[in-house]
Amino acid sequence: MSETNMKEEVRNHYAAVARGEAKASAAPVADVARSIGYSEEELALAGDANLGLGCGNPLALTEIKPGMTVLDMGSGAGFDAFLAWNRVGSEGRVIGVDMTDDMLALARENAAKRNAANVEFRKGYIEQLPVADASVDYVISNCVINLSTDKPAVFREIARVLKPGGHFAVSDIVLLKPLPEALRRDVSAYVGCISGADLMTDYLFTVLSAGLRDLSIPRIAHGSELVKVLAPDASCSGKTSCCASTVQITSLKNPDALIREAAESVASIKLHGRK
Repeated sequence: MSETNMKEEVRNHYAAVARGEAKASAAPVADVARSIGYSEEELALAGDANLGLGCGNPLALTEIKPGMTVLDMGSGAGFDAFLAWNRVGSEGRVIGVDMTDDMLALARENAAKRNAANVEFRKGYIEQLPVADASVDYVISNCVINLSTDKPAVFREIARVLKPGGHFAVSDIVLLKPLPEALRRDVSAYVGCISGADLMTDYLFTVLSAGLRDLSIPRIAHGSELVKVLAPDASCSGKTSCCASTVQITSLKNPDALIREAAESVASIKLHGRK
């Protein structure tokens, strides 16, 4: 499948979630958010902007301060953007970028309800951010980068938009070992962030090659933990989940075995670094 077609599959999936026509997970959205590191206070602040998407809390352990400009890549309905907004205060600014019209409409509606005049949502791709050079203090992203078919371009863009000394914090899915070929080729697994993931060593090499440095990984969650929380009935349903997005793999041979192997292969990481 071409890169254009893959982007369209991803866009269509998340548009359906934004419209309420599809669920991100079988589990309640608040339970999903708690399981990946969000506090009760953050859940209360985010409110209906939480759609149950994500694989970690990118804002945890970050030093986002009042007055900063924060960029949220793949901002969805605005969950992490509004949490960042709470930290930057009235003197700061938050920019969300998303490629899905339905998500952008929902995020802008959520911003209006919160009177969040200094939160802006722009349409664009994370490989070509509609953001000026050296204009951002902090970049965050939650389980979006591994959906990109051009991850080097994404990290080059992060380096481009960050001010000198600026920081980034992303939650993402990586591979600890290669996936089975059948699962790697499956489109629904790509939309669910599994087959689009890179080996962790390759992922880190890509980040460093973009000129980003001082990397740290404060948290690694094994795939088996994600499956237990996000798809507790996976072994009997032929489904697994990453990025809190249900992945149908029942069309493949031996789906239960593939689920187990996927769980052993993937991990959710929190990655910090700076320009």
